[in-house]
Amino acid sequence: MSVVVLDGSTVRGFVADEPAFARSVDARFAALDANGDGVLSRAELRRALESFRLLDGAGFGSAEPAPLPADVAALYDAVFEQFDADGSGAVDRAEFRDEMRRIMLAVADGLGSQPIQVAVDDEGGSFLLEAAEHEAAEIAARVEADRSKAEAEAEAEAEAAAAVVADAK
Repeated sequence: MSVVVLDGSTVRGFVADEPAFARSVDARFAALDANGDGVLSRAELRRALESFRLLDGAGFGSAEPAPLPADVAALYDAVFEQFDADGSGAVDRAEFRDEMRRIMLAVADGLGSQPIQVAVDDEGGSFLLEAAEHEAAEIAARVEADRSKAEAEAEAEAEAAAAVVADAK
């Protein structure tokens, strides 16, 4: 587990970087596509959702019972139908990417502009972790660019001063 600090702009920036976001979503898609046929079946997406263990009961010591199997199946079917935009019975890479973009932008809206700390899984990939790492890399690149610019300006000033001194002699 890692803890990252992020807000909605962190997530939006990651989604807006189309090549970085596509690489991330495509990697997740490939990991979920167990049989490698290029589409996610209902069973493949369900296995991924089940791995989140969101429906194991209320959790954290709650006395709430786990949901009924029929309710769980209905929920998984509804999620699958949300991803399967064309109703083909399979989720292709473009559908998966479009829905993940929509989900991530909804997360960004929910986060708003107040930074929060989030515990994320280091293993198995986390879009939020990737968003935070993406933002950190952008900040590091800007800092390096600013440093290089400042060094170049200082060098130019030193050369100009040396030229003035040389002309004065």
